Amino acid sequence: MSTTVRLATFNVENLFARWRFKDGVVPATANTRGWVVDQTQFEELGVDDKAITGAAVREIRADVLALQEVENVDTLKHFRAQALGGRAEYPYVAGVDGNDPRLIDVAVLSKLPITRIRSHQHLMDPVSPTAALFSRDCLEVDVEVRESESKSTTVTLFVNHFKSMKGGRPETRGKRQRQAAKVEELVTGRFGSASPGDHSFVILGDLNDYLGPDGSSGIDGLVEWDQVENVVTRLPEADQWTHFFQEGKEYRQLDYLLPSASVAAASAESVPEILRKGMPLRAARYTGPRFPGVGTDKPKASDHCPLVMDFTIA
Repeated sequence: MSTTVRLATFNVENLFARWRFKDGVVPATANTRGWVVDQTQFEELGVDDKAITGAAVREIRADVLALQEVENVDTLKHFRAQALGGRAEYPYVAGVDGNDPRLIDVAVLSKLPITRIRSHQHLMDPVSPTAALFSRDCLEVDVEVRESESKSTTVTLFVNHFKSMKGGRPETRGKRQRQAAKVEELVTGRFGSASPGDHSFVILGDLNDYLGPDGSSGIDGLVEWDQVENVVTRLPEADQWTHFFQEGKEYRQLDYLLPSASVAAASAESVPEILRKGMPLRAARYTGPRFPGVGTDKPKASDHCPLVMDFTIA
């Protein structure tokens, strides 16, 4: 027996719970008791963006959604309540405050039970032993997939958000390469080094790099590992981009679903979907419909596209 799980990854770009004083409020007077978010004094920032982000999440209809750039679990629960229909839609949440000084973490929303969470943010970078290896975390999450009333199985997610290319792709390549190697090591540590691809797992998230023929990528060892499949390659090459970089006018795949070889084989008939309706108008290569309110740069769902696919879990 087997069952289908609709799994997605989405960098939601700064999903924060940040506030500003309302017009006419004097900050010095309003803040005499300290920083208290009082709805008579404050209004939430980024409401328009969050509404479009919520529309994107609702449209992809994922059973399990891995997220990047979430401020914390409370912020995610607030977003769930405001934009996604609340706990009834996604009763399970996983997230651990990670290493990023901007407070952008990885997290998971799920309709299916989350039975185990493990953080790897404590791992140190072997090149710089006073610095953390993972820029945010590699969050290891077990999700229970029920095949029948009496039988269930587990699919393990390794949710990532690698080092950005800010500062230069060649200059930051080494960090991503070490992060990618450690993720592979974590998978083999969990499932054995002989044939980990025989087990049910998916490596996913924003890996902040793309593949190329010149050896300049920091993630090629992981993405092209024979124990997983980069399912985006099932799409035509021109349709594989998930991110638009304005400065260089570059359309690249930075977001990945890498199911184990066994999960990929069981899902051979499935094709991933990349939802671009929330992309800003400046991403002109996409000429299809957009959500109401999307602007040239803002508001928008994100500077990344959600990537989703139906997986068969045996």
